Amino acid sequence: MNEYLQANQQRWDELAIEHQKSEFYDLAGFKAGKDRLRSIELSELGDVGGKSLLHLQCHFGMDTLAWARRGAIVTGVDFSQNSIALAQSLSEELNLPARFYCTDIYALPDLLSGEFDIVFTSYGVLHGLPDLKRWGQIIARYLKPGGIFYIVEDHPFFRVFRAKPEAEFKAERSYFFSKEPQRIEATGSYATANLGTTGVSYVWDHSLGDVINSLVNAGLSIEFLHEYPFAARAKFPFMEQGEDGWWRLPSQQHGTIPFLFSLQARKPV
Repeated sequence: MNEYLQANQQRWDELAIEHQKSEFYDLAGFKAGKDRLRSIELSELGDVGGKSLLHLQCHFGMDTLAWARRGAIVTGVDFSQNSIALAQSLSEELNLPARFYCTDIYALPDLLSGEFDIVFTSYGVLHGLPDLKRWGQIIARYLKPGGIFYIVEDHPFFRVFRAKPEAEFKAERSYFFSKEPQRIEATGSYATANLGTTGVSYVWDHSLGDVINSLVNAGLSIEFLHEYPFAARAKFPFMEQGEDGWWRLPSQQHGTIPFLFSLQARKPV
């Protein structure tokens, strides 16, 4: 694991401790039966009952276990030791069978054998990956013939923009991949307020073309690509949450840029 991924691993070990206490994750609600999965993945992935599902970059396993509640035979992977420890304890506490592995996904073939009906990943995962070509190969490695890969994720286009006052946004970042990551310093996270200490992490941006080509070049066939003008959380401070739970730009700007995309690819039989 290179120095950037090591820094990210350390940061996510710190965040795992805080995220389990956050209102954003609402762990108490999940334990009481609240569903963590959102309408996009539920409608597009459909019935998972009896299917084997590999969840890449699963954090502390709430979505993994949510799929288990729907009948999937689940395996979760994350590089944060604290995240995986919590995921395993939740699996035992809630009596939801699951396997969890702590590893950088690029090293996963050294730990995990077998193939799966579904490989799944979602919401804020791609910018933690420096090598999408290898990512696509690993996904293909773990799919059964005829198996599907599914992702719902932040759209790379909106990440070009920075929010400005008065509900304005301006393009300030490159849309295209750079081997040199962006260094991020933050005292909190998307799920927490100020933690009192500054954490450092590194991110890589990937174009939609990079995502598609990494899967096609690994031998998978793209079955659909959908783009959405709303987000799972407020990406800009002036976004507004609808009754359906999704966050959108104010009405005069709604629909101008995409905030999410979903994609399904299949391994040939």
